[in-house]
Amino acid sequence: MTRAAVLGRPIAHSLSPVIHNAGYAALGLTDWSYTAVECDEAALPDLVAGLGPEWAGLSLTMPLKEVALTVATEVAPVAATVGAANTLVRRGTGWYATNTDVEGMVALLTEAGVAAGARFTILGAGGTARAALAAASRLAAESVTVVARRQLAIEELAAAAAELNLPLRPTLWPDALAALAADVVISTVPKGVADPLAINGTWHPSTILFDALYDPWPTPLADSAARAGCDILSGLDLLLAQALGQFHLFTGAEPPVDAMREALSRARS
Repeated sequence: MTRAAVLGRPIAHSLSPVIHNAGYAALGLTDWSYTAVECDEAALPDLVAGLGPEWAGLSLTMPLKEVALTVATEVAPVAATVGAANTLVRRGTGWYATNTDVEGMVALLTEAGVAAGARFTILGAGGTARAALAAASRLAAESVTVVARRQLAIEELAAAAAELNLPLRPTLWPDALAALAADVVISTVPKGVADPLAINGTWHPSTILFDALYDPWPTPLADSAARAGCDILSGLDLLLAQALGQFHLFTGAEPPVDAMREALSRARS
């Protein structure tokens, strides 16, 4: 049996096993298995070091995207630049760290009609926010406003923005409402953090909201934006998009997109 898994804490809610196992089934990969493993930052190095040769890859979610770089023997340029990885792929006796969140976000935002010169706002400054920063760079954003609760977190993100030659506008959380006036708003904050913005915020109908959460859905932020006429992208959209890249990296096969999407839809219905 060839194995893969999603790691994080908490992890019981993850739908990644549904997506990947549906892909294996569709391609007849009966000797592949994908599970969910509870793991925090302190436990990750020993867990990865103890994995046998049957392990092909790992998906990483909160809070492991930054510490993942420290357990890799090789790091993809995109992961090094943003300082976060959501994927570890077995290569020989070592692990290759990369970030499929970036390509997933770019694909989804491009499909939603985001063009060069768009103004971005990113809520949060963690691992997913770092991927959003790289996506904004690839989409030739005019500017990016980063809204965070800690000044230090913004300063850490500013270093990545500088590497990407991306103009960064730092904003602390008390001024978040004004930052909603952007072409694209990407929320990467934990459940509940953005709820006050849903109550007091004003949306322009042309804004695209990308809320990286999917449980519960819709979030109050997504609901308020949808009622204002905004186009909405969800964490479920990102979950599938980034999983497609991981599936290819783990198996070497092209992912059966329809089968994986249908499995995810059934799991949420």
